[in-house]
Amino acid sequence: MASRRRTTTSKKRKKRSGWGKALALLLLLLILGAAGVAAFVALTPYGPSQETFVEIAPGSNAMQIGKQLEAAGVVRSQYAFDVLRWLRPGRLRAGTYRFADPATISQVYGRIRRGDVYTITVAIPEGSNIFEIAARLEQLGFGPAEDFLAVAKSEVNLVQDLDPKATSLEGYLFPATYHFAPKQKPEQIVAAMVKHFRAVAGQLGLVSNFHSVVTKASLIEKETAVTTERPLVASVFQNRLEKRMPLMTDPAVIYGLELEGVWRGTIYASDLKRDTPYNTYLHAGLPPGPVANPGIPSLKAAMQPARTDYLYFVAAGSNPQGKSLFAATLEEHNQNVAEYRSAVKKAGSR
Repeated sequence: MASRRRTTTSKKRKKRSGWGKALALLLLLLILGAAGVAAFVALTPYGPSQETFVEIAPGSNAMQIGKQLEAAGVVRSQYAFDVLRWLRPGRLRAGTYRFADPATISQVYGRIRRGDVYTITVAIPEGSNIFEIAARLEQLGFGPAEDFLAVAKSEVNLVQDLDPKATSLEGYLFPATYHFAPKQKPEQIVAAMVKHFRAVAGQLGLVSNFHSVVTKASLIEKETAVTTERPLVASVFQNRLEKRMPLMTDPAVIYGLELEGVWRGTIYASDLKRDTPYNTYLHAGLPPGPVANPGIPSLKAAMQPARTDYLYFVAAGSNPQGKSLFAATLEEHNQNVAEYRSAVKKAGSR
């Protein structure tokens, strides 16, 4: 009888042991399966096959970001993103992110943690005016040129402490290479450019007479692209102003025409007779304000003109020889004009 009981107990133990092994095996398989799925999600690249942008708003938490990324097709699972955030804590940065190729979830997470935001490079050449900047921004997808122009003309409060006479931000939108987010607003763009101007002005020691200096610098910038000539051009303007002679500079006339919307792309004799506040043939002194946004060499030249007796020059931009011709007397200037016309004629006959 005792032997029969031992046999029954032994069978029960073996049965329980068999179920335990099976359960352990099943659990192991589940763990391995889960690990395999996790590894697949974590290590297998996933994402859009075409350019996709995700705008992460300031203050978004990991759960919200993961949800955005999954909805955009950038990651397979928002929960996997949450787990990664738990395993690798760190600050996730707001901004616009561009995804164009499949990537692992770790790579996606790393980009957002680094703040590897997408920006558009905007190169503003020296001497660009607000019309040219507006057209450039529109071309790059920052909205209608009219919107930028409206802001450039209305946000004068940004420079009121520097130039109380300013009627727009012309002259204070420093020409440089910028990196803006695709949805950057005109107000943010002009603020960045004015901030850059302030930094440059501080470096140059420009702390007063902003209106006069920047206006002169804008004219110098438009009259010559030759850096070594800029102090000489500045001296011509300075000498003419001291003698109360009209500056007679075409870039100012052109700017007045642009403001009135009648610039035809080429300056005509009739344009020199059109009475605008910027017509420096008809009005002595500086024009009402800058006609472009000058760079550092022109600002330096306006601050420290060369000491000369020059009163006239033929601008380098008009001369096929690539240099400006300076003169102290009208007779010398007329000779330079004749030389210029001869060079033009020779260049045209080639």
